Amino acid sequence: MLGKANVQSSSHPVSNDKTDRLKICSFESRRGEEMASLIERMGGLATIAPSMREISLGENPEAFRFGERLLNHEFRLMVFLTGVGARALLEVLETRFPRDEILAAWDRCVTIVRGPKPHAVLREWGVHVDARAPEPNTWRELLSTLDDWGALQSVSMAVQEYGQPNELLYEELQQRGAIVTRVPVYRWALPEDLNPLENAIRTCVRGEFDALLWTSAQQVHHVLEVADRMGLKIQFLQAANRCVIGSIGPTATETLIEQGLAPDLEPEHPKMGPLVKLVCEAGLPIVARKQ
Repeated sequence: MLGKANVQSSSHPVSNDKTDRLKICSFESRRGEEMASLIERMGGLATIAPSMREISLGENPEAFRFGERLLNHEFRLMVFLTGVGARALLEVLETRFPRDEILAAWDRCVTIVRGPKPHAVLREWGVHVDARAPEPNTWRELLSTLDDWGALQSVSMAVQEYGQPNELLYEELQQRGAIVTRVPVYRWALPEDLNPLENAIRTCVRGEFDALLWTSAQQVHHVLEVADRMGLKIQFLQAANRCVIGSIGPTATETLIEQGLAPDLEPEHPKMGPLVKLVCEAGLPIVARKQ
């Protein structure tokens, strides 16, 4: 579970002139300190406003029913979406089933992962991986990877969910005739301490940020939810669109567009380092044009 975090600002000198340094707000939570460090090293002024808190579904009847069926060899195919989610699922299942039996059952399945993080976790456990979706690791690449594996008609498969369920993925799998079992492991909640996020929203509305960084689609939903609670959603959207909007990848970009925010920059590789580097290197001319 994510703990409380405060807005962190940094002004460690990187150049002698702070007037040309971008004032960047990131809504990252779990890796907030790492994000602040990246922004500082690239010469920006960082504000970290955590927007999410990871909550584990400790009492998880869906996961336990999945575990029983898994050990009964009822699944032919297993899909892992995240490394964090895979670890959380094993932790939940271990409270009721032997660890070695769970891993052996997974190893008997055809195993497909959405990206490098679940791949690394399964390798650590000695569970083989049959296929990995390529970058940018969205549900579309995952679906294409599943199609490359073979026909999904009547295939019994389980999907380790993460955060907000992707209904578009499930609709496509249903159209292909797959028999899908969802396995929810954790969900995202708002931070227990909303002051840092509320302060960042007010700061944005006052026009005091040059750039906003988004590293997940769920961040968009949470920030706008809090802005709406504050009665500032419209003002926030207007102010945000005067900033450089940096999106970590296609999934976040789609959500931003759906919610009325126009992304300016998206790195080739969906990682925090390339995102910060791109925004810090290309942001100033965009700020000048937009503001």
